[in-house]
Amino acid sequence: MHPRRPDGFDGLGYRGGGRDEQGFGGAFPARSFTSGSDLGHWVTTPPDIPGSRNLHWGEKSPPYGVPSASTPHEGPAEEPFPGGCYQRQGQSTEQLNRFAGFGIGLASLFTENVLAHPCIVLRRQCQVNYHARHYHLTPFTIINIMYSFNKTQGPRALWKGMGSTFIVQGVTLGAEGIISEFTPLPREISHKWNPKQIGEHLLLKSLTYMVAMPFYSASLIETVQSEIIRDNTGILECVKEGIGRVIGLGVPHSKRLLPLLSLVFPTVLHGVLHYIISSIIQKFVLLILKRKTYNNHLAESTSPVQSMLDAYFPELIANFAASLCSDVILYPLETVLHRLHIQGTRTIIDNTDLGYEVLPINTQYEGMRDCINTIKQEEGMLGFYKGFGAVIIQYTLHAAVLQITKIIYSTLLQNSI
Repeated sequence: MHPRRPDGFDGLGYRGGGRDEQGFGGAFPARSFTSGSDLGHWVTTPPDIPGSRNLHWGEKSPPYGVPSASTPHEGPAEEPFPGGCYQRQGQSTEQLNRFAGFGIGLASLFTENVLAHPCIVLRRQCQVNYHARHYHLTPFTIINIMYSFNKTQGPRALWKGMGSTFIVQGVTLGAEGIISEFTPLPREISHKWNPKQIGEHLLLKSLTYMVAMPFYSASLIETVQSEIIRDNTGILECVKEGIGRVIGLGVPHSKRLLPLLSLVFPTVLHGVLHYIISSIIQKFVLLILKRKTYNNHLAESTSPVQSMLDAYFPELIANFAASLCSDVILYPLETVLHRLHIQGTRTIIDNTDLGYEVLPINTQYEGMRDCINTIKQEEGMLGFYKGFGAVIIQYTLHAAVLQITKIIYSTLLQNSI
């Protein structure tokens, strides 16, 4: 697509009037548009800015250089922005939008990775505790266990392993970037996708999950290990344990420890399904919200504040809905995955029935199918949903933070407009 600009146009003579000055020290002579047809073809009159002039209905701003009928020919010309107030207001609104966009994204990240971490800790401990008689399917029992752990072990019992979760995310992003850089596997899918491109993209995701798998296993151990017998490990302990798991060194494990090759299929299956489900739901919710916003704009029923909110919150709501649905749908598979990863690691967990004792993990699953059958026979179908109340609390907190952020942002916008 070629620009509709005449040859030699340097932007200096665009106002017409026979400007023959040389631009840039005479190196490039300015081209003047003296004919009205050229000027009308390449130059348009400035757009009407609401509030910039006292215009009546149906009037338009006069063209450049032509005085308006209401403006006297003598005296200084009227400023298009008296005192620069509208210019300053636009700049302040733009700065507020940038600050609000950064603040909204930061609040969402804080909720997902920091505020929700105690829920993740309780959720994983309930999932791997095959001894538990209480399944904690509601948020009320989860809150009671949180209080007991905090009372007996201190606040660290609910925030353990948070640094390792950030390490796993960093390893995942780094592995995906490196693999996509040195292979033809696409990191993103274009709008004109085809089955081959989707297959290559999912292959990239699968390889990424395989690389991050040992570090994910080490992070899981840190989040479920009881604080009572836990040593003061450093933040890079997850990296050390992950590398040791690959090369067979580090903390000695029992013979029940499953090899990494046995964990590849359930880990990749859970990761790929989680990515597919969340991507589909995110696109679907975002499409609905954008269509609703478009219809509101057509009906001219959208306020300026709502228009600015529509620039940020639809994507956050779509991400929230996608993460919630994928976590709920894949919760049974996640329970199986965590039990397979934790088996044979000599991990001691907290007693989620009492809140003040510890229990060992002594499972003897032979693989993914054996784990599914054993849970179904010994714990019932609800055994796959142990600790589900933590998910309810986690996403309730997330929704509350989004709503509070939206209220604060709306108040700031109303005060600035």
